[in-house]
Amino acid sequence: MMAILDLWALGITMTTNTSNNILRSILDKEKLYGTNFLDWHRNLRIVLKHDKKLYVLEKPVPEEEPPSSAPKAERDAYKKHVDDANEIACLMLATMNS
Repeated sequence: MMAILDLWALGITMTTNTSNNILRSILDKEKLYGTNFLDWHRNLRIVLKHDKKLYVLEKPVPEEEPPSSAPKAERDAYKKHVDDANEIACLMLATMNS
């Protein structure tokens, strides 16, 4: 039974990864080159919404890291926001033409 669940979970992961790759390929095909900003921005928002990372564009990263005495959930949320912002910045730069 465990092997069946493992295969099922693997299938979900592979489907999710395939879905992410397909959506991100939209940005590779429609790189920002100046006059297509609205199309590029719309596609970026679609990809980020699917990845549950649209908040990175809408909410700035807090200026200061929470102190070590802050609740773990608060510190984890800050770290996730910083990591997601870095990933999205790299994605945006990679989908711009020079």
